[in-house]
Amino acid sequence: MQAIASIKLSADLENLARLTSFVSECARDRGITKERGVDIQIAVEEAFVNICSYAYVGGRGEVEVNCSSNGDSFVIEIIDSGIPFDITILEDPDITADISKREVGGLGGLLIRKLMDMAVYRRESNKNILRLIVQHNRR
Repeated sequence: MQAIASIKLSADLENLARLTSFVSECARDRGITKERGVDIQIAVEEAFVNICSYAYVGGRGEVEVNCSSNGDSFVIEIIDSGIPFDITILEDPDITADISKREVGGLGGLLIRKLMDMAVYRRESNKNILRLIVQHNRR
C-alpha cells in the first residue's frame, strides 16, 4: 500500500471543513472523479461527525486520517481512541417507514456503507479503525 498523506485533528466539528478538504485533495491527486469525490466527502463527514458527537463521551480526543492507494483502490483510514463502535454492523434503518415513526440515527452508517465500495472496521490497541475503500474505476 502506498501512503499518500496523513492528518491528525482534534475531534471537534470546527475541523470538519479542514478534514473534508484534506481528503478531497488526496482523492483528486489519485485521479478520483468529482462524482466519487462527493461520495467520499459525505462518507468521511458522517464518520467524523459520529466521532465528534459520540466517541469521547465527557472528554475530547483526536482523529487521525490516513489516505493511501492500493492498486486500483483509494483507501481512507479514520482512527480514533474513543469508545468502541463498529459502524459496519449497524442494522439499516427502515427508510420506508413514515417519517414520524422512524427511529433517530443510523442514516450515517447506511450512507457510508452505500457510498463506499467497502467499509471495514477493526479495533486495535484501544483504537477504532474504519477503513473506507473506493475503487478508481467505479461509476
